[in-house]
Amino acid sequence: MKKQIVANSLNHPKVVIFAVFLITLALGAMIPRIHIDTDPENMLPADEPSRVFHDEVKEKFGLHDMIVVGIVNNNHANGIYNPDTLKNLHDISKAVESINGVIRQDLMTLSNVDNITQEGPGTIRFQWMMQSPPTTDADALKIKQAVERMPLLSNTMVSGDGKAAGIYVPIEAKDQSYRIASEIQTFIDTIETTDEFHITGLPIAEDTFGVEMFKQMALSAPLAGLVIFVVMWYFFRSFSLITAPMLMSVAVVIITMGLLIGSGFTVHIMSSMIPIFIMPIAVVDSIHLLSEFGDNYKPGKDPKKAVKEVMDHLFTPMLYTSITSSIGFASLALTPIPPVQVFGLFVAFGILLAFLLTVTFIPAYIALLSPKQLDALSKKAHQDEHSGLLAKCVRWLGEFSLAKSKTLMVLALLVFGGSLYGIKQIEINDNPVLWFEKQHPLRIADKTLNEHFAGTYNAFIVLEHENKNAAEQFLAEANKIIKTANNDGINIQQQWQVISKDFSSTTDFSEDLQTLVSELDELSFEANETMAPYWDDLLSLSEDTLSSTKYFQSPEALAYIEDLQEHLQQSGLVGKSNSISDLVKTVYRELQGGEEEQFRIPDSSQAVAQTLLSFLGSHRPNDLYHMVTPDYQSTALWLQLKSGDNADMTKVIEVVDQYIAQNPLPDGVSQDWAGLTYINVIWQDAMVKGMIGSLASAFVAVLIIMVILFRSLLFGLVAMIPLTLTITFIYGVIGFIGKDYDMPVAILSSLTLGLSIDFAIHFIERTRSVHATTGNWKETMAHMFEDPARAISRNAIVIAIGFTPLLAAPLMPYKTVGIFLATIMIVSCLVTLVLLPAVMQSMGRWLFKSETIPVDNIAPEKTAKA
Repeated sequence: MKKQIVANSLNHPKVVIFAVFLITLALGAMIPRIHIDTDPENMLPADEPSRVFHDEVKEKFGLHDMIVVGIVNNNHANGIYNPDTLKNLHDISKAVESINGVIRQDLMTLSNVDNITQEGPGTIRFQWMMQSPPTTDADALKIKQAVERMPLLSNTMVSGDGKAAGIYVPIEAKDQSYRIASEIQTFIDTIETTDEFHITGLPIAEDTFGVEMFKQMALSAPLAGLVIFVVMWYFFRSFSLITAPMLMSVAVVIITMGLLIGSGFTVHIMSSMIPIFIMPIAVVDSIHLLSEFGDNYKPGKDPKKAVKEVMDHLFTPMLYTSITSSIGFASLALTPIPPVQVFGLFVAFGILLAFLLTVTFIPAYIALLSPKQLDALSKKAHQDEHSGLLAKCVRWLGEFSLAKSKTLMVLALLVFGGSLYGIKQIEINDNPVLWFEKQHPLRIADKTLNEHFAGTYNAFIVLEHENKNAAEQFLAEANKIIKTANNDGINIQQQWQVISKDFSSTTDFSEDLQTLVSELDELSFEANETMAPYWDDLLSLSEDTLSSTKYFQSPEALAYIEDLQEHLQQSGLVGKSNSISDLVKTVYRELQGGEEEQFRIPDSSQAVAQTLLSFLGSHRPNDLYHMVTPDYQSTALWLQLKSGDNADMTKVIEVVDQYIAQNPLPDGVSQDWAGLTYINVIWQDAMVKGMIGSLASAFVAVLIIMVILFRSLLFGLVAMIPLTLTITFIYGVIGFIGKDYDMPVAILSSLTLGLSIDFAIHFIERTRSVHATTGNWKETMAHMFEDPARAISRNAIVIAIGFTPLLAAPLMPYKTVGIFLATIMIVSCLVTLVLLPAVMQSMGRWLFKSETIPVDNIAPEKTAKA
């Protein structure tokens, strides 16, 4: 079959090239339909329970994702409490209100929040904190005094040191945050002031990354192609020949991305890297082919015959390396992260497509080259065969490997053990803000504002109360009253059945009970003297039951929340928490006289209800329902965190779990989490577990393929040595240098698995083939450290250097991929060329049963020719 594929390409080259051109053109036409999605929340499936609950909480409490705009004044003695800075704050707030996509009514800034003060005994007054900016320092200091008396504002809207003020901008959708932030910045740029301005928040970080990601993709992929082109020219010195793999790699990228977009998949953070991954990988097999062809073709020889000879011994190893590389990436489909699944499957497709084009497009292209172009390639190849720097280096590696085989194996074991220790030091962590360089405005804003405020990262502890038997208990008590009335000869049962008929099937008992109270109130008012007492009893029962269903109006519930908040504050992990307890205590203080000793939770549910009723007369009554649902059965504690690191959020979760373990939730109350910072923890945890599972399964699959390829369990195990050592070494280094295990690092396992095995397959397959011909280990190694070793080295160099443009990227994930990909190629190449010969020499009596191979001081002959 392989001969037929190659023969067809050589005999019909124009047809093959034209077909590739048409397919590339057709799928390339899909690319303009691209839909971008950089929301890490979509790392989780839409039906993932934590994500579903997060969305339900946002809907239930009217919560929105927020951008944080900060203004900092380090020059004035009173910080931001001066007329100029407060005017700037006021003007920016008004400008933000007019921006499309901003939830105007929920904007949080000093300009549109209430100052709550005592109006008189038992009454309070709500007035705008800063309806217009102050004109004197004295007026500015009055605002300071008012803010410091408002726990919900202090260290949230104005920093504790008074040096910074914040504007919390709720937005309709996260994918609008970059545009909204840009419009805010445009307005800020018109202000002449010495104040500092910063814009941050997870939504803007995620959306900004998306914008810059595609700019980087558009720059890095062509740069990677250019670098690969230059390196390949250095090796082959034939523009006409190296154009073939470059055209092929471009075709693979266009076809793969066109297929992805045309299939309706969005381009996420992960899939944006597909071109950068495929571009270098696509030329791997081509370099092997061109290296072999250049060394085997002689002037006057039929190029088609030379291609067929090269394909005879390269087709199988290229096929298997492509399969194993694709398995490494396809294993990502086992992760529970949809964008990672898409990334893995399409990179796997690209690798297999690259193999197909290598054995069809490249031979077809060679068949169309003129004899003059082919002679130039042959001349350069044979000039460099023995005298080139690369040839000298690989021969030295061969001599060193075989002469120091035992030492190298001991050293490999030590490196393996040290790497395992390094792996244990790895910390799992990620934070979208850290995807940018330290000097990026978002990183600066994040650092500055979190130094001043309680925190710009949000998480929500959601407490829900449920009394499943409330309706049944209420109906049982009501029926007792109806029965008493019947015994007294008063028939109110028929009317009762009409107004209570839906209670047994109701899904919102509290709401229906409220309706019932209104109807009973009317019946009690209209009833005659004989019926009125019974309707009054039913009304009292309904009111008492309604009061008891409003669980988070009870002092006991508010006290539990208060204690939990205090525990979180003492932990040092939470900058600040805001809850209904804070609101109740603040309003109650003003109702009772305004003294600090009155800043407490009322003693009864009725007093709490009255306190909250008073707040509903404020300018922003809906703020209450961001903290508690109207039926008072659910409440959300807003936690402000100074760090968006998943590791820090995980510690907060552990602190809450420990508190609840020591202080069990009241009967009927459950606890859960919501918020972007929490969701990031969930998807990363799923990714880590998924990556471990996919790596393990891919490792086993590759081992099975190696055993099948070499028809030997022993050779299969030997082939896994470079892969195993490279993976452990790379992750060991990550642990030793303190690099967090984040999204880019996670996918490196699949990349390492796919690429590290490639070199081993080529080396072992060619070694077996040559040894079957020579029957002599020394001659075999002499041959292996000529063209085969040079081809492997060229591949490693081309791919390693091909990724260097990523090092200049302003986005840290791209830098990470660039650095570690280059490292992977260097390490896997060295392990293959240095350690594998040493291992095979030491195991020669089992691997090559026809020959007893001495294990010391064997080196290839320096004068041997390929």
